[in-house]
Amino acid sequence: MATMPDDFKDKTVLITGAGSGIGAATARLMAARGAAVVATDVDIAAVETVVADCADGLALRCDVTDEAQVEAAVAAAVDRFGKLDVAVANAGIQRHNTDIDLYALELAEFERTQDVNLRGVVRTAKHALAHMMARGGGGALVLVSSITGLGGRTPNVSYMTAKSALLGLNRHIAVHYGPHGIRCNAVCPGALEQTPNWDEHPDPDGRRDGFTATVPLRRLGRPEDIAGAIAFLASDEAGYASGAHFTIDGGLTAI
Repeated sequence: MATMPDDFKDKTVLITGAGSGIGAATARLMAARGAAVVATDVDIAAVETVVADCADGLALRCDVTDEAQVEAAVAAAVDRFGKLDVAVANAGIQRHNTDIDLYALELAEFERTQDVNLRGVVRTAKHALAHMMARGGGGALVLVSSITGLGGRTPNVSYMTAKSALLGLNRHIAVHYGPHGIRCNAVCPGALEQTPNWDEHPDPDGRRDGFTATVPLRRLGRPEDIAGAIAFLASDEAGYASGAHFTIDGGLTAI
């Protein structure tokens, strides 16, 4: 059996929304490749379970809608491991049942999604960048967007708007922080087996069957499919990649 590379040895990685899905898979993968992992989520029990699988990790409760909690999470990472090399801004929500019909949408619903999916990423990036700038030596950020940010198909207008905005934020960080050795890239996952807030989806079976029949690879994505791409973008192997977005969707947007 091939051994896992240790390309994240001596690196500290902070991942938001790490209690499940893409965040949990990324935390486990990076830990297996040698990283000290700081896994954060609003569900502390969930991230404690994830960190139990990591050789060197720290589980923190962090609500990305609260800037003080985000700042404290970055500080805790630095206090525990001495530095922060990588930040993966992954935390997100998707309000399947109520985030629809812009003409009738309650703006409070729109703002709830923006506060997590957009402003939560801004808060995470802000405080990760503040440490990286003060420390010197560069760093890497990966923002988890979505293929919904590339088109208008989804009925979830708040979700789509936030994920689109992340692509602009990604380019801004890459351009303005590149001279300091800090890279930023975005990943755009396609239709996964389970979306955020899966239990709220109005027709999960119909969604699964529809996408399975449409995606050229004839399957939905798994968190592990996205985790590998995130790890690559955060690694030194991707040292000249910055300001780009990478679509991982089984060929769906190629149709």
